[in-house]
Amino acid sequence: MSNGERTFFGHPWGLATLFGTEMWERFSWYGLRAILATFMAASPANHGLGLSEQTATAVVGLYGALIYLAALPGGWIADRFLGPRRSVLLGGSVIMCGHISMAIPVTGSFLIWLGLLLIISGTGLLKPNIGVMVGKLYSEEEDGRRDAGFSVFYLAINLGAFFAPIVVGWLATGNRWHLAFGAAAVGMALGLLAYVLGRGSLRGVGDQPGLPLTPSERRHAVRIIPLAVLAAVLAMAAWAASGTLTLDRFALAVTALILAVPVVYFSYILFGSHDLSEDERSRMKAYIWLFVAAAIFWTVYDLAPSKLLFFAQKNTDLMLFGVHIQAATTQAFNPLFIMIFVPVFAALWTKLGTRVSTPQKFAFALVTVGLSFVVMAVAARLAESGKVSVWWLVLVYLIQVFGELSLSPVGLSVTSKLGPRAFKGQMLGIWFISISVGDAVGGQTGRLSAVVSEPAYYLVLALVAIVAGLVLFLFTRRLRRLMAEHHPDSVPPDSVPPVP
Repeated sequence: MSNGERTFFGHPWGLATLFGTEMWERFSWYGLRAILATFMAASPANHGLGLSEQTATAVVGLYGALIYLAALPGGWIADRFLGPRRSVLLGGSVIMCGHISMAIPVTGSFLIWLGLLLIISGTGLLKPNIGVMVGKLYSEEEDGRRDAGFSVFYLAINLGAFFAPIVVGWLATGNRWHLAFGAAAVGMALGLLAYVLGRGSLRGVGDQPGLPLTPSERRHAVRIIPLAVLAAVLAMAAWAASGTLTLDRFALAVTALILAVPVVYFSYILFGSHDLSEDERSRMKAYIWLFVAAAIFWTVYDLAPSKLLFFAQKNTDLMLFGVHIQAATTQAFNPLFIMIFVPVFAALWTKLGTRVSTPQKFAFALVTVGLSFVVMAVAARLAESGKVSVWWLVLVYLIQVFGELSLSPVGLSVTSKLGPRAFKGQMLGIWFISISVGDAVGGQTGRLSAVVSEPAYYLVLALVAIVAGLVLFLFTRRLRRLMAEHHPDSVPPDSVPPVP
C-alpha cells in the first residue's frame, strides 16, 4: 500500500465500503429478526398474523435455518457464475425487495411470505460473499492485516445488530409492524447505496468468479436447476392439493430435510471415493463430534428472537435504568456484550494458547449456554407470580455471550483446519449447516411448551446442553488424538472474532 493511499483505520479504503454495506444489511436483518416472532403471534386485530407462539417459534427458527442453508448455493453461484461483487449487489437488491414486500400494509399474508422468501434468497447471495471480498482486499502475505481487517468488519456486524432492535422495535410500537419493516428496507437501501458509491474503492475485487463454469457445465446447470425448481414447485402444489399442507407440517418437513443434509454430506465425504488419507479421515470423525456440539449450542442460543423475545414481551418489567424499553430492544443486549468482550476473549485465547483444546472450548460453550437456561428457568418460575426484572434477561445474554465467544470463532478456525484437502473450499459452508440445524431444531422445541411448564422447558434444554458439554469434556483426550491436537505445539491459538 502506497503512503499516499486513502485508508480506513489503516486498512484499504475498500474495507470502508464493505463495512457500510454490511452494517446496514445487518441492521435490516437484525431489525426484522427482533420483531418477526411477535408480529406473527400478534392477533389480526393488532395487524399480526395470529399464529400461536409455538408456530411462530418454529417459523422463526426455520427462517434462520434457511438463511444459513442458502449460503451454500449462494457461494456456489458466486464462485461459478456471477462473482462475489455482482452476487452481493444482486443479493442486497433482493433483500431490499423482500423488506419492501413486507412493508406494504395490505390484508393477507402473501406479501409477508414472499418477503421472507426474497430475504432468504438475497441473504444467501450476500452473506457468504461479502466476507470473501474482505479477504481479497489483502495480498497473500498480509495474514496479520487481514485478520485485523476482519475484526474491523465484524464491528460493522455488531453495530448494525445493536442499533436495529432499538430503532425497529420503537417503530413497531403500537402495532406499526409495516412501518418497522419499511425501516429494515431503508437500512438495506443505505447499504446498497454505500456499496454502489464505493465500488471504485474495491479495485476489481470480486469482479470475476473464482472457478467459472465451463461451457459444458453451464449447459448442464441450465438444464438441471430449472428442473429441480420445477420439481419442488410441483411437489408443493401436490401437497397443497391434498389438503394436508399446514404451516406446522411444512416447518417440520423442512426441518427433517435440513437434518438430512449433514448426514448425507458427511457420509459422502467419509465413504465416497475421495482418496482421503487416514489423518484426514480421523480428523473428519472428530469434526462430526464438534459439529453436533455446535448444533446443540445453536439450538439453545438462537432461541433469542423467539422464546426469549416472547418472555420479554409477556413476563418482563421492561424498565432499564429508569427508562421503558421495548421487548425487541432486549435483542440489542447480545451484540453489545459481543463488542465489549471480543477483545477480552481474543486476548484470553492467545494467552492460553494450546493449554485449552478446541473440544474443551466447545464443551465450555455448551455448559455455559445450558447454565443460561437454568437462569431462564428460575426467571420463568418467578414470572408465574408476576413480571420479573429485565435484568434477568441481561444476565442470560451475558452468560450466553461467554459461550458464543468460546465456540463461534473457534469453530471457524477448527473447521478450516480439520477439512480434508479435497473439501477445503466447502468447509465454511459445513459450519453454516451446523447453525442451520440448530436453528431448525430450536424452532421445533417451542412445541414442548404445550406439554411442559415454561420453567421445565428451559430446564430440559439446559440439561441437554450441559450433558452434551460434560460428555465432550470426558472425550476431550480422544478427540485431541483424532484431531492430532495431542501435541501442545500443534495447535495455533484461536483469536478470530465470531460471525453472528
